[in-house]
Amino acid sequence: MKLRSAGGRIAFAALATAVFGLAIAQNKPQPAPPAAVASGELPVPPAPAPKVASAWLIMDYATGQVLAGQNVDARVEPASITKVMTSYVIAAEMKNGKVKAEDPVMMSENAWRSGGAGTDGSYSGFEVNKTAPLEQMEKGMVVQSGNDAAIALAEHVAGSEEAFASLMNQYAQRIGMKGSHFVNPHGLSAPEHYSTARDLALLGRALIHDYPVAYSYNKIKEFTVGPITQPNRNLLLWRDPSVDGIKTGHHSGAGYCLMASAKRGDQRLITVVMGDSSENQRAVDSQALLNWGFRFFETHTLYAAGKQVAKQKVWKGQADEVRLGVAEPMLVSVPRGRYAQLKPSMDVPKTLVAPIKKGQKIGTAKVSLDGKVIAQAPLVAIDGVEEGGFFKRLWDEFWMWWEST
Repeated sequence: MKLRSAGGRIAFAALATAVFGLAIAQNKPQPAPPAAVASGELPVPPAPAPKVASAWLIMDYATGQVLAGQNVDARVEPASITKVMTSYVIAAEMKNGKVKAEDPVMMSENAWRSGGAGTDGSYSGFEVNKTAPLEQMEKGMVVQSGNDAAIALAEHVAGSEEAFASLMNQYAQRIGMKGSHFVNPHGLSAPEHYSTARDLALLGRALIHDYPVAYSYNKIKEFTVGPITQPNRNLLLWRDPSVDGIKTGHHSGAGYCLMASAKRGDQRLITVVMGDSSENQRAVDSQALLNWGFRFFETHTLYAAGKQVAKQKVWKGQADEVRLGVAEPMLVSVPRGRYAQLKPSMDVPKTLVAPIKKGQKIGTAKVSLDGKVIAQAPLVAIDGVEEGGFFKRLWDEFWMWWEST
């Protein structure tokens, strides 16, 4: 095709130059983007610490590991979170056959006067000097946080609040609550009635594990007694579908408290926030801790119960080795993406001599991350090893002496 004018030729030359220049620019090597840093190499950011709370923590349910916290062993007033301990005692006594779900529980005048509508605290609304089934009374205590229901239940189970408090302290010791002491079933302020954030998390963990039916009452959003319907005070039940408990608490000495638990997939976490500034703030702070924990941590089973972890030489036995394992599953909670960096180790005696009983503790299995032991469990004999015959014992005795010289 012929270009009919000088102007056309100039325009064509300009277009050709532009196209050629663009082609060179596209083919010219471009600087490589900076290498992305693998998310697993980044340190876990600090937990979103509540700004006002006097004590708080987040715990992995499966392992009992505290993932983050502040003042976790400081004494605090547990307020109505005390009622989780009351629920635990009732469930334990029910399992032992001492009380039943259908038992008629009397709303005594003492319970009504001390914890009913005429007081400043929360109440359930059961009528004075009338009975209700134990299960219904307990739901009134759990969902409505009824102080009157807590007193009535304590009187039914143990005869008096004082006797019931004795049971609370005995069960607390079994759970491993080393920093707690209870004097009443409802949590109103009283001298020598205290707990810790760590203890309360252990209590929540125990209730979930040991008595799931009793725990399930904590996710009920509202409960009706007569003409009165009251909502559960745990705002997270409406905000996060993974949250299914546990309990709120509040009075002037304790501030606003919340022990929450959520399950996402196979992972469950427990948070405790004590002494916060408002009902909404305790929910906001607990939600932030849950989101942080689920985002940055994962739980793994290191060793299954009853499976061989190692072998150890045995002297003077019918067998020359014993298989070692763990009696309970050994689990660990680690930052996401760092499971492969765990370092296992085992502390076992250098010399094992028969007889060895099945289940006998032999040593300790440990696992470390960044040089810190984050989980450990007893190593036990999977099989027993009987004592060998006379000549076997004599022969091994010689070689034990030989190796020691």
